[in-house]
Amino acid sequence: MKIVYLDSYALNPGDIDFSPLFELGDITIYDRTLTKSETIERIGNAEAVIVNKVVLDGEIFGACPKLKYITVTATGYNTVDVAAAREHGITVSNVPAYSTPSVAQHIFALLLEIAMGTGKHSESVKKGDWGKCPDYTYHITNLLELSGKTMGFIGMGAIGSAAAKIAEAFGMTAICYHSRSEVEGVEHVTLDELLERSDIIALCCPLTDDNKRIIRKETLDQMRDGVIIINTARGGLIDEDDLAEALRSGKVSGAGLDVLTDEPPKSSPLINLENVIVTPHIAWAPKESRTRLLSVTVENLKSYILGNIQNKVN
Repeated sequence: MKIVYLDSYALNPGDIDFSPLFELGDITIYDRTLTKSETIERIGNAEAVIVNKVVLDGEIFGACPKLKYITVTATGYNTVDVAAAREHGITVSNVPAYSTPSVAQHIFALLLEIAMGTGKHSESVKKGDWGKCPDYTYHITNLLELSGKTMGFIGMGAIGSAAAKIAEAFGMTAICYHSRSEVEGVEHVTLDELLERSDIIALCCPLTDDNKRIIRKETLDQMRDGVIIINTARGGLIDEDDLAEALRSGKVSGAGLDVLTDEPPKSSPLINLENVIVTPHIAWAPKESRTRLLSVTVENLKSYILGNIQNKVN
């Protein structure tokens, strides 16, 4: 079987063994594929494609008639037109839950940096500010104790459930909107109630047509003054202009973002705001997480070869 991996570098910049992939068939691996014409040319007569962020649509499927299987090296698969894939007889699989521990961890890395300004204080000390201080202590940002706060989760799948347990360990109350199932210790509420009650709101849902820009002026106006927004899901869940205005006005006291609408961003009204922390879509990227991702991707391909497809999304 001929296999093409269109954009492998994010998963493996050189620290993971790709040999299990080479055992599956005739595979060609590219670090990056940047244009539609390049995508079509590289897929060519391949039967299976491994892809992360390269957009695959009906035009590409029509130009690559031998393509029968796509496995996405991610949980989210919004870059693949799954309806068009179905129309062309192409099966699409994803990799669910591989990054749950690391993304839950990163939610709190962002939140704790907002709450305590750890990095900013360390930089200040290294510049010599502590040595010049007349007191034994000082702080250069407002500090926030998480215990007693309410953390609202929009989306309560594996990642939201894991993060809610961490919130509980910090002494916080966890509430959620749009959960697949009941989660012990988490109160399920309407979106309006979540917006009104939460001190911190974490986005832990996939991006869909229904929730695109769920964080916008109308929903921001419903939130408590000084709310904190955390997004490790998808940038399209937020209207960046509306959030920037809320951050400038103080309606939102801080935001921790691992994702933006455009990645990499050519421009964003959020990046240079003082009360925003932005990381370059790394919540999923610890080596342990990427190793699990590769392992399930290999199993997805094996299951396709054996005719017993797993993790099918269309």
